[in-house]
Amino acid sequence: MANRTEPNRTEPNRTEPNRTEPNRTEIIHENQNNFKQNKILQLKQLFPEIFCEEQIDFEKLKLVLGEDNLCAQNERYQLGWAGKSDAYRTLQSPTFNTLAPCVAESVNFHDTQNVFIEAENLEALKILQKSYAGKVKMIYIDPPYNTGSDSFVYPDKFAETRDEYARRVGDKDQDGYLLRDGAFAGAWRKNSKDNGHYHSNWLSMMLPRLHLAKTLLREDGVIFISIDDNEQAQLKLLCDEVFGAENFVATLIWKNGRTSAAHFTHEHENIICYAKSKVELELFKYDGEACVTDRTVKKPSSKNPLSIIEFPAGIEFESEDKVFPNIIGDKEPIKIVKGKFESKNRKLAQPVSLEAAWTMADMIRNWLKGEEVIDQKGQKVRRFFFKSNGVLQYEKEKGTFHPKTIITEFTTKQGSNVLIDLLEDPVFDFPKPPSLVAYLVSFVCSNKNDLILDFFSGSGTTAHAVMQLNAEDGGSRRYICVQLPEETAENSEARKAGFANIAEIAKERIRRAGAQIRRSGIDTRQNMPSENADTAAGAVSGINARPTVDTGFKVFKLTESHFKQWRRPLSGSLNEQQQLALLEEFQNIVYENAGVENMAYELMLRLGFELTDSIEFADNVVWLNNAAQTRKTALLLDTVNQAVLDEVRAQSPKKVFVLDKAFAGDDALKTNAALQFKDADIDFETL
Repeated sequence: MANRTEPNRTEPNRTEPNRTEPNRTEIIHENQNNFKQNKILQLKQLFPEIFCEEQIDFEKLKLVLGEDNLCAQNERYQLGWAGKSDAYRTLQSPTFNTLAPCVAESVNFHDTQNVFIEAENLEALKILQKSYAGKVKMIYIDPPYNTGSDSFVYPDKFAETRDEYARRVGDKDQDGYLLRDGAFAGAWRKNSKDNGHYHSNWLSMMLPRLHLAKTLLREDGVIFISIDDNEQAQLKLLCDEVFGAENFVATLIWKNGRTSAAHFTHEHENIICYAKSKVELELFKYDGEACVTDRTVKKPSSKNPLSIIEFPAGIEFESEDKVFPNIIGDKEPIKIVKGKFESKNRKLAQPVSLEAAWTMADMIRNWLKGEEVIDQKGQKVRRFFFKSNGVLQYEKEKGTFHPKTIITEFTTKQGSNVLIDLLEDPVFDFPKPPSLVAYLVSFVCSNKNDLILDFFSGSGTTAHAVMQLNAEDGGSRRYICVQLPEETAENSEARKAGFANIAEIAKERIRRAGAQIRRSGIDTRQNMPSENADTAAGAVSGINARPTVDTGFKVFKLTESHFKQWRRPLSGSLNEQQQLALLEEFQNIVYENAGVENMAYELMLRLGFELTDSIEFADNVVWLNNAAQTRKTALLLDTVNQAVLDEVRAQSPKKVFVLDKAFAGDDALKTNAALQFKDADIDFETL
């Protein structure tokens, strides 16, 4: 294969999560989505004494925690529904799938840091666990609202038929009351089979996805979930269970501009916000004009008495050359007590003592001593300076930002208009406006290199919002969007416009939004025509410029594993002939149609690399590395010989991974390779 490199784009100030990396030596052999094992490991770290021969001793756990901390067996507050146990089993089950790159449908595949995954989102979230656990700063999702009229398209095995649901919920008495044990027997009445069925299926769909999403969040990460009144109450309780009630941040009310009337006119939706760990979540930073300035003098009073401050020469002055009179101002006077009040070359020319009713006299004096000054609101004072009229001003950073829980600035109509402007037809119903998502991102992701995830991507609003915000403020935020290729209705506007499924709508929308941003010239060097942006960005010096906005995205699609041992195992017992046939098949563990690129990306994920990490396809070797350039790894997926092994060893990688078939049955070569890499202190593994 010809050399091809995807350069690693090391980003300055990119904040990596503070977490311990797992031992990667044999991690390749594990199946993906070790949710249960990870929870057991966390429990073992907290309570090692409750484990006996790798089993949990619950009686000992009771002793450790004390009886006072345990719920009474039949008296507990919880959210329950038919199918909840199956939902947890689905969460714990492994995935036998992987992601395959689709370069043809991507934009700037080899350089972009953005990812679009065309897949069922439960499978995608499981596949992403090893590579992205603890790395996502913000998640925004707009899941199905479960109105009863929308199609339910996420095909989990626990989506029951109505008859199956009726059998699950138990017997009823002649009046339609469910027969339940306990103090409230006979008091439970279900409005209708359909309503109960919809709620249970919706909750069962959401539960595993939210658990997996939580794992992907950083400790200071947050999730926003759009929802209407159909499931708002259930969602709040579900999030309390998944994230912990103590990590609830707020419920935002978005006045979306749409109205529907019954007893009341409904004109809003809800956006529920939870933190992974609220104690780790700092107050939101102000995004916008970073500083505020104001005068430091007021009218003399008992609260602001007159005092004298001596100012040294050199303080900044917004005046070239000027000499001021003994008294400046009338109602808020500044009096020269000692020295000459004069500016030269935009600086205070000589020391001067001034008397005034200073509003922050102690802060001024501390700043003049060279100390850091923080005001009562926690805002840092950057500097004091004299205006051209001689009045002392302060400049301080705006500290924390406290967004209001009622959002009125954005409408669904705006979202529809943006999409129609891009795609020319109304191909998606009620899309969220990019400005709404960009607003949420702006104050959560104040580190402009943060990663944003949306696993109900729909028409691609989140991707559009991230690119647009980066264009506006020079950020380098990255996104991962996941969308099921749900078929569009046969006679819909989307189908008429040529879109066979929703994922196709999203990809085309992102392409056109990126092109629109590039045409706007926002993301190019100042005064440079947008059509020359790509070449000019690295060639022109001496011009102030924003960084070029990343408007590309890598497309990946869900596929079965390319390795036989990671496919779904056969069910039932095998006879002797079937066992022999299976043994023969596993002489080569790779499927015939598996290409080097597909295998490399699957192994990349299983080794814990991100989909946008550096990958270089050289002759006989695939080189991987992470953003920090600390995990150089060699994949040998084709025939190898001693010369290839020597060349790889000379590069001093952290790890070498070789397909067993690459040795072509040469056991001596394989044994020597293992010894040589061990002597070189290089991790060596075969499959």
